[in-house]
Amino acid sequence: MADLKEAFQKYGADYETTMPRFMGSEQMYLKILAMLPRDENLHKLDRALQAGDYHAAFDAAHTLKGMAGNLGLTPLYEAVCAIIEPLRTGSPGEDCAALFQTVKEEFERAAGLVELLKEGM
Repeated sequence: MADLKEAFQKYGADYETTMPRFMGSEQMYLKILAMLPRDENLHKLDRALQAGDYHAAFDAAHTLKGMAGNLGLTPLYEAVCAIIEPLRTGSPGEDCAALFQTVKEEFERAAGLVELLKEGM
């Protein structure tokens, strides 16, 4: 298996802070992390933004933020935090598309972490 701690460091996450949330069990962490690519909140966020439904976009982003934070996916968490605050106001402004693109890219990087770890198993 690819070394989880090493993969975390390459991704930009903090292994030492995250693993206690999973009782130190890498197996438990990997089981939860494997669900990430199937999570629908990125798609919900995209659809809501396209529809101009900023309340629904905020809800999807907030859920995504919690998931990323609990999984220790720091780059994804920070990208989602950047879009949440403008959505909270209900008028995200012109840079919302760029913020979403960053969230999407970080989600894909995090999903890549899942694949990297699977390949090493």
